[in-house]
Amino acid sequence: MSAIDGYLHAIIVRAIQEAREDGSATIEAHHLLLAIAADNEATTHRILTTAGLDRRAVRDALDWEFEHSLRAVGVSPAACALPRPSPVSGQPKIGASARLALERSFASVRRKKELRPAHLLLGILQAQVGTVPRALALAAVDQDQLVNRVQQALSSEDA
Repeated sequence: MSAIDGYLHAIIVRAIQEAREDGSATIEAHHLLLAIAADNEATTHRILTTAGLDRRAVRDALDWEFEHSLRAVGVSPAACALPRPSPVSGQPKIGASARLALERSFASVRRKKELRPAHLLLGILQAQVGTVPRALALAAVDQDQLVNRVQQALSSEDA
């Protein structure tokens, strides 16, 4: 197993755990981001922490996005006690946003052997719509600047 295969496997296993904790039947891009934020891979860890995004900060941003979305449809989380997510039976499947993030990651290289952990982060951050961009915006994280940092890190690794 190559280093990138081991990394992808570890991130997906962690994303499965994140999806289960959320009570989600699918693994989505935000579960992948949580998994990356919890990982200590040097490049992605440095990029995320420089932007103030450790795992706790990502989780807080996602929780804030969830509450904001509920308020947008007239539900006040403070006014009603929401139940904890129910456990999901079976293995969560890869959802649309995670699939798209993986496709963007793989499309950013010509050959699989060029793929590095930062490419996965880049694939997640390049989403223009969805939970991740909304959560980052609510957390006042400049998504374009974060994408640029990832691209710069990848360029410097290539040099």
